[in-house]
Amino acid sequence: MRVKIRQIYRRDVAASGIVRKLTFLMTGGGTGGHVIPAIAVARELRRRGHAVFFIGTREGLESRLVPPENFPIEYISIGGLKRVGWKQQLRTLWQLPRAVLRCMGWIRERKPAAVFSMGGYVAGPATLAAWLMRRPIVLMEPNAMPGMVNRRIGRVARRALLSFPEAAPFFPADRTEMTGLPVRNEFFELQPRMNGTSRLTVLVTGGSRGSQRLNAAGKKCWRLFQEKNIPVKWIHQTGTAEYGPMAAEFAALGGEGQVVPFLQDMPKAFAQADLIICRSGAGAVSELAAAGKPSILVPFPFAADQHQLRNAEAMAKAGAAKVVLDQEMTAEEMFHSIHSLASEPGLLERMGQAARQFARPGAAQRAAEILEEEAARAMGWKKVPKQG
Repeated sequence: MRVKIRQIYRRDVAASGIVRKLTFLMTGGGTGGHVIPAIAVARELRRRGHAVFFIGTREGLESRLVPPENFPIEYISIGGLKRVGWKQQLRTLWQLPRAVLRCMGWIRERKPAAVFSMGGYVAGPATLAAWLMRRPIVLMEPNAMPGMVNRRIGRVARRALLSFPEAAPFFPADRTEMTGLPVRNEFFELQPRMNGTSRLTVLVTGGSRGSQRLNAAGKKCWRLFQEKNIPVKWIHQTGTAEYGPMAAEFAALGGEGQVVPFLQDMPKAFAQADLIICRSGAGAVSELAAAGKPSILVPFPFAADQHQLRNAEAMAKAGAAKVVLDQEMTAEEMFHSIHSLASEPGLLERMGQAARQFARPGAAQRAAEILEEEAARAMGWKKVPKQG
């Protein structure tokens, strides 16, 4: 039935060409994994001629990333409830009613046709306000283990857009769709790397801030490969805090490659790498899938609901990655993992092919289309609103 309705919508749009400008509310924040995909969807909605505004917190990453994109943003004060002390939990419960009322005020003022949520604690008040005011909610869950807010709001959301099949049981079956997470086109355009030489290129990245665990294991692993006379080219993103000492040690060792505080062009680094060692947040695994890259995944042990571990397990189950727990990632383990994967003929290529099965291009476009569909449905229109 849903497919038939969607086909009717699209046919009517093609025939009508009617221009309708709508407003959409985007929420979910705190980390880049929440904010960056929401911005990608917001850009697509703006490209289609719609207005967009955000609700977030001043402490979250959205306060730095959204304004440069020229999207309006409203701020609430709200904290988390999980992995915090009882004082913070009481503070959050005290903040919640006022935050919901403020969100209701902005919804009343700006009249969004639908609400898009990436989850995270900031999304709680905004989605609760949207539900109370009967605005359709579309959520995007990028992890194999959904976060608390998305699990709760998923019961009343019109659609749940997923990246992993493992997340599907947490949402009504007739409202889920596997869209993947918005990822830059440059990752999808990367061609499989054919390593015809004996020199392996390994990319190690703990994210923009780096990872103490990966840095500590990496700098000792450089020496192990050198002592074994096994040629490896390294691309290591350290983060700014540990860059100086690590760069000096790499130079003194005479290592081949580069040690940098931050990689400005991550798709280029992916293109050069035969194997990638990284954390397993939603953004990282989505980029690995889009690029078709084999990986050694080291889940961040303090991630909410162990979602990084669940992401990594899903990739490993498909044959796309090897999982090494944080406490087990030593220099010796890194050396053994790299060497064993690279030594088996064709294994890295097969892992890269397996990673590709999680790749879903056009996620932002599909999310925008679904928001338009749900807005049209809520307003009783027979056509999806369309610009130009």
